[in-house]
Amino acid sequence: MTKVGDQGYPFSFQMPTNLPCSVSLQPGPNDAGKACGVDFEVKAYLANAPDNPDEVIEKKDTCRLMIRKIQYAPVNNKAGAKAELSKGFMMSDKPVHLEASLEKEVYYHGDPITVKLKVNNESSKVVKKIKISVEQLTSVVLYSSDTYVKPVCSEEFGETINSNATLEKSFQVTPLLSNNKEKRGLSVDGRLKDEDTHLASTTLSQGDKEMQGIIVSYKVKINLMVAGGLLGGLTGSDVTLELPLTLMSPKPAWLRIYN
Repeated sequence: MTKVGDQGYPFSFQMPTNLPCSVSLQPGPNDAGKACGVDFEVKAYLANAPDNPDEVIEKKDTCRLMIRKIQYAPVNNKAGAKAELSKGFMMSDKPVHLEASLEKEVYYHGDPITVKLKVNNESSKVVKKIKISVEQLTSVVLYSSDTYVKPVCSEEFGETINSNATLEKSFQVTPLLSNNKEKRGLSVDGRLKDEDTHLASTTLSQGDKEMQGIIVSYKVKINLMVAGGLLGGLTGSDVTLELPLTLMSPKPAWLRIYN
């Protein structure tokens, strides 16, 4: 107000909680045209009369400002998701037990994700290696709901677990936008050309109304890749377990001061 003087008119507004966040879908290398995404525009204009919805406003009397809606990670980080599974196999009396957990509920963009595994192989099979991947799920909720699943990170670990053996170990994977630059349909935060753009953050529901737009979530998938064991070269089925993952940005220090 000091800069603009008496001609400045401050204002504020409250965005409804059920509005979607500013997310864009990354186009493919050969795609042309504007990318699909959610944008918000604040428009101010000079009116001849107050509260007249029928007044025709000329473009020269209007100014526009593009803004982004961003959700930041909760301040209090809880314990991460945990799940377990027992899977039996043909020609084997006992199963493979898998327990997986995340170190914490919320991870920040760029941070390694720690996945703790406990495996008890009571079967006659051999676990040849472990594959851990992170998948992004994007639901475009408008007139209908379409969901797209994109792998954003995948690592294989050469851990062998023989029959009647156990393993307890933590593994780390790090999903990064820099490793997915050419992936068509991937959701990213904000605009594609912004320097601070990264993988889209998990969408947190707010309020009782259904949120529309582009809704993003993540999951960690653990695969125990099982060989034939006593059956020689016959490939067995994988043991697969999934954990929900919350991937977000921390609230900036300057914003924490005002909240």
